[in-house]
Amino acid sequence: MSDTRETTHFGAREVALADKQGLVNAVFHGVADRYDLMNDLMSGGVHRLWKDAMVARLAPPKQGSRPYRVLDMAGGTGDIAMRIINESHGYADVTVSDINADMLRVGAERAKSWRYPGKASFVEANAEELPFEDNSFDAYTIAFGIRNVPRIDKALKEAHRVLKRGGRLLVLEFSHVDVPGLDRVYNAFSDGMIPPIGKMVTGDGDPYQYLVESIRQFPKPDAFAAMMGTAGFKRVTHTAFSGNIAALHSGWKL
Repeated sequence: MSDTRETTHFGAREVALADKQGLVNAVFHGVADRYDLMNDLMSGGVHRLWKDAMVARLAPPKQGSRPYRVLDMAGGTGDIAMRIINESHGYADVTVSDINADMLRVGAERAKSWRYPGKASFVEANAEELPFEDNSFDAYTIAFGIRNVPRIDKALKEAHRVLKRGGRLLVLEFSHVDVPGLDRVYNAFSDGMIPPIGKMVTGDGDPYQYLVESIRQFPKPDAFAAMMGTAGFKRVTHTAFSGNIAALHSGWKL
């Protein structure tokens, strides 16, 4: 009897769809304390500039007559939340949500020493089944996390559901290099350097190998834009960063 289970990619491997989340969780449990270092290794530190650009594009208000609520999904370490809160001069309230408890632990500990403590809450949740009410947030951000979600289409629909009318989705994700010459250099660096450096830093190169492979499985910008449109987002655009090593995707709930 043939196996009719749904499958998906876990890096370069094909796995049962039901198994992917557990495999991803194992990756991030192992690297939570050095997650931001991981992004430094994978981007040469440029991810910090991309994140700054993402928050600048969001342009959170610095004052207003009602709370400005942001859901930062897969943001356990608080890297994006801290930037949003600082950019808003402490006006924004950010719910940091992640499926991985170790990532949230790191973020909650860091938040104690932020410039505006108490402006972020940390909630363990699955991007595919959010525990938040409809029309709850003014913005939804996710940086380098959407490609790890087993059912990206479900996560996008959930993002649309919890956003208020007029709310914005911003997705920062590694993409597909489209500059001749740079693509070969980037691929050689990714394959030949990132897993060995990861093993040297953390003692295990496998999580880094997965993350390199997961980038290549993620949809190209036009395909991902179509997925956002299917989920209900309007005025969908994307901006390439650094020769399309990464891309910032934007959509609105109108």
